[in-house]
Amino acid sequence: MVLTKSELIAALQDEVRILQHLCTKIEPQMLDYRPTPKQRSTIELLKYLAVMGPVLLQAGLTGTFDRELWGARAAAVDPQDFPGVVATLAAQHDEYARVLADVPDETFRREIEMFGTRSSVGSFIVAMVLGGCAAYRTQLFLYMKACGRAELGTANLWRGVDPAPPARA
Repeated sequence: MVLTKSELIAALQDEVRILQHLCTKIEPQMLDYRPTPKQRSTIELLKYLAVMGPVLLQAGLTGTFDRELWGARAAAVDPQDFPGVVATLAAQHDEYARVLADVPDETFRREIEMFGTRSSVGSFIVAMVLGGCAAYRTQLFLYMKACGRAELGTANLWRGVDPAPPARA
């Protein structure tokens, strides 16, 4: 695997940190925003993120997508309000470390077939979990921009920090 296990854990935990930062920028009236009728609303997108990463991580490690696990986690997050969802997302920081802590390096090189594609476990986790987190957080960022948060910029999206104030002349 290109990343070490500790680098993978750190990257996943950074996704959680950046997402937590973005959540501080969501105003209550943004939670029901959806770009089109068939797209997820902001709160639905956050609930999806509360399920997607951990369940796909397990799928990669076991080589099997567990629909029951997905359903149970989705059912647990569905009734949560915004603060509850944010707390569930925050808990992923420790969950990623706990789940990956004792995974031997050779597991990441094992071949699996998931969703009709063959890959190594490590490649699947990087593409589907790490890449998925980045993709869906970008979607969340765009929702927030569409809701009028024009001050949000690259630093918010990619570093999880507010941009530095402009230099005075």
